[in-house]
Amino acid sequence: MRGGPELLLAGRYRLTDRPGPLSAHAVDERTGESVLLSALELPGLLAVGQDPEDAAAAQADRLVRRVAAVGSAAPVAHPRLLRGVGAFVEGELLWTVEERPAGWTVAELLAEGPLPPYRAAELAADLAGALRALHAAGLTHGDLTAESVLVCEDGAAMLGGLLAGVAQEALAEELGGPAGRRRYEVRATLVGPVAERWPLDGGPAGDCWALGVLVQRMVTGRAPYPERNVPELVTAVRDGRREPSVVCGPLGPLVERLLQADPVRRPTAEAVRGELAELLAGAPEPVDEERAAAVAVPAPPESRQPRRRGGRTGGPGGGRSARKGGNGGDFGAGNGAKPPRIPPALLGPLLVGGVFALLALGIVAVVLFAG
Repeated sequence: MRGGPELLLAGRYRLTDRPGPLSAHAVDERTGESVLLSALELPGLLAVGQDPEDAAAAQADRLVRRVAAVGSAAPVAHPRLLRGVGAFVEGELLWTVEERPAGWTVAELLAEGPLPPYRAAELAADLAGALRALHAAGLTHGDLTAESVLVCEDGAAMLGGLLAGVAQEALAEELGGPAGRRRYEVRATLVGPVAERWPLDGGPAGDCWALGVLVQRMVTGRAPYPERNVPELVTAVRDGRREPSVVCGPLGPLVERLLQADPVRRPTAEAVRGELAELLAGAPEPVDEERAAAVAVPAPPESRQPRRRGGRTGGPGGGRSARKGGNGGDFGAGNGAKPPRIPPALLGPLLVGGVFALLALGIVAVVLFAG
């Protein structure tokens, strides 16, 4: 996409940074809120006896209406769902618009390394709540990935990408038909080898399967299936060829059930949310590495910062529940020297007592010698 900051799209979205190939951050000049714009290229459909421009316009109109229908049916103001604002066509691009508060995507967090299991469980619980709301509204998300999950500054996870995913699926059907090889090829080009996007089945069960894939990705830093290319990925999913879920630690049993080939055997989003709540309620307190280091070499108080569940200090990678124990007790002098064995206040009385004891012993010795 060409353009840069200050470019105005659809007469209301003012770009705030230099856009990527198919995405851009902007401000909605009507509401003042920050939004994320995601785009799809629209190759025109050529119909026999129909003007190419008319065919392209009709195609764009159908796509916008399908995206708008899903956006209208989505739960309004759900605390764990990023709100889809709408869709529009400009040039040869279909744009979807989604609110975008300050935060980091899970993909950006994973660029720094995997998340500890209990931090991943916190995020997964938020996402299960979002999926439960969508499923109750009769909707399937279909685009639950590390890129579509935003971790806000307070540490909570919000699920986005609903409208962008709908646009991709609708375009794949427009270009490739409702099913068959052609649609698979188009969808492979649009989606790419992202494991969460290739469940064996759709609907709520497919969303829960994608959540299992994402949980394992958060804990290990990689998907449980190979992602070198789409054919290899799809074959591995079909054959059940994946990394064992035991690598997820305490989340392993839940991930194992979420990745079952039989959708009937997978837990629902509601069940997942309940199980994660129980897991987090019984979670052991994480070891505070800073406190352990302070026992050996105490640090100045101003250099100690509160730790969050997740092993990182502050930021979205940390959990919302603070660790217990804080900085611990008084560990002595700042240079690490051991405290004296005898308190200074007792040195005087002990010396005086010692002198009297020696005098008494001397008198006893003189008496015995004279006698």
